Amino acid sequence: MDTVISSTDAARHMGDVLARVKHAGESFVLTKSEKPLARLVRFSGAPRASGAEIMRALDDLPWDPEFADDLERVNRMDRISENPWD
Repeated sequence: MDTVISSTDAARHMGDVLARVKHAGESFVLTKSEKPLARLVRFSGAPRASGAEIMRALDDLPWDPEFADDLERVNRMDRISENPWD
């Protein structure tokens, strides 16, 4: 059964509404001027991957031997100035 909620209340409490959809599997009918406007339900078509599948996908990526050097260069440039007014 859908929970009926105004679009204004849904906007004000979007974090809670989305958490209830995600974790409790609730669905909502959003209304505007007391008329049904939209239905908010959990998206079931989103692909999910296990940790092992993610690691296999990462193993298939091309290796960039200079990537660590690039990160080091970025880290060296990312320093807080001793004088914040510079």
